Amino acid sequence: MSRNIANAIESTAPPAWAPAPVEPTPAMPEGRSIVLVGMPGAGKSAIGRRLAAKLGLPFRDADAEIEAAAGLPITEIFARYGEAHFRDGEKRVIARLLSGGPIVLATGGGAFAEARTRAAIRRSGALSVWLRCPLPVLLRRVAGREHRPMFLNADPAEVLDRLMRNRHPLYAEADLVIPCSDESPEATTRRVQEAIAAWQPPLRLPVQLAERSYEVAIGEGLLARAGALLAPVLPAKRVAIVTDETVGPLHLPTLRRGLAEAGFAIAVECTVPPGEASKQFPVVQRVLEEMLGAGVDRRTAVLALGGGVVGDLAGFAAAIALRGLPFVQVPTTLLAQVDSSVGGKTGVNLALGKNLVGAFHQPRMVLADTGTLATLPVRELRAGYAEVAKHGLLSGEALWRWCEAEGEALVAGDPAALAHAVLESCRLKSAVVAADEREESPEGGRALLNLGHTFGHALEAESGYGGALLHGEAVAVGLGLAAALSARLGECSQELPGRVISHLEACGLPARIRDLGREFSAAALLARMRKDKKARDGALRFVLLRGPGEAFTAGDISPALVEALLREEGCAA
Repeated sequence: MSRNIANAIESTAPPAWAPAPVEPTPAMPEGRSIVLVGMPGAGKSAIGRRLAAKLGLPFRDADAEIEAAAGLPITEIFARYGEAHFRDGEKRVIARLLSGGPIVLATGGGAFAEARTRAAIRRSGALSVWLRCPLPVLLRRVAGREHRPMFLNADPAEVLDRLMRNRHPLYAEADLVIPCSDESPEATTRRVQEAIAAWQPPLRLPVQLAERSYEVAIGEGLLARAGALLAPVLPAKRVAIVTDETVGPLHLPTLRRGLAEAGFAIAVECTVPPGEASKQFPVVQRVLEEMLGAGVDRRTAVLALGGGVVGDLAGFAAAIALRGLPFVQVPTTLLAQVDSSVGGKTGVNLALGKNLVGAFHQPRMVLADTGTLATLPVRELRAGYAEVAKHGLLSGEALWRWCEAEGEALVAGDPAALAHAVLESCRLKSAVVAADEREESPEGGRALLNLGHTFGHALEAESGYGGALLHGEAVAVGLGLAAALSARLGECSQELPGRVISHLEACGLPARIRDLGREFSAAALLARMRKDKKARDGALRFVLLRGPGEAFTAGDISPALVEALLREEGCAA
């Protein structure tokens, strides 16, 4: 190696054998690169060559490329210039290799353990595959590799055991994990190829905010991959989990395993009673005391595992604990996945009304595992669908007609319909939130997401938050009332209320006050609406409709007109 190259490596500049920094380009539409990662002896090169041949892609070996560029074996690069400079050059070589067309790339054992290299691989759009081998298999395969830097004058078993403890939590961030055995390379290659062909990445929707953006990840099996998905976005691998007594037994074990695989520590698990009654100050105080008593710090993230109640409660606790902790929504109900988990609204209820105390506290990420929806009771699934119907009315005829066509299949548990509803609802809400994060638009904006909620919140408050009336059920009735009020004001066609009410009833939801099976006072509901957080100077404000996709806010509605509507719907005076 020339003196100039040596001087370059000894300085802060990149190693001379490494290429200049490049901006990786996303994988081409017709395919993506495959990056194999894993321990020494995992078979990355042997399987990579076979996989490349099967896929018709070029094969590259990162270590071989580095040695060719430097004109030195890796052992000597380590000895002369140290690991830090080697890793810097390695990252640049890998970025260069992935900046062209699709390839199959075998990496060195330490490459994916470097945060900058993992980030470069993610940015390139490549699919990372961890070949996970047990220690006995690795020991047999590394025999005779004493020339490698890590094995010089060392016991291979001790070296591998130490490296596995350190690297496995980092390898777990790969997109695919393939358990490997002592089978033939051909057999492993076949399994890798099948796994790649079957791989379904989570859908990712960005929520673009002025100060900080985040992603909503949607798909099946995300709880089992929670650690891999969250590691790139959280400041530390330490979390506090808030869940409820119903959700915890169903999904907490999977979440624990998913976090542990990527090396996360759980500081504390806080469990609250299920239902709206938990959204109150005594419960928040208990959660705060449990978290702070467990020693959480400002780098500890709060994970909300559950429905909208848990998300609101945990998010509010995260917003006020130590003046703000990182926060992740892990919604397990349809209502939470399509609505409350996106947007950063957190809070608790008062006896005066719902969500009157709270904070805007945006999550670092939302993990919407659609597989959890299979565990929902039918009533909960229907209640969640009310928010999907609301989004259909807000979005326009296309989504509303989809709701009318597929809503009954969705509440029957059809996986494709559920996934589509979550995706389109999150797409709508993320766009609205990005345009009006803190609901400051004087008209329209994020306030439009409250379609049906002025009526619905009043009904919930009068019902006492004890579970007799679910939030989604109240919203469903509120949608019918909002459409009826719009028609009475001449803002929409006279047919729209019937269309809305008939669809909600067909999906098994209550759509009229008389469907709720109890008596309400029109005067009491009006008093609740005047205390709603959307009211101004005690005046009623409603989100109304001119038609699907044509919502607007109105603040000059006559209380007498609203009272007359409520009484015709079955309310007492």
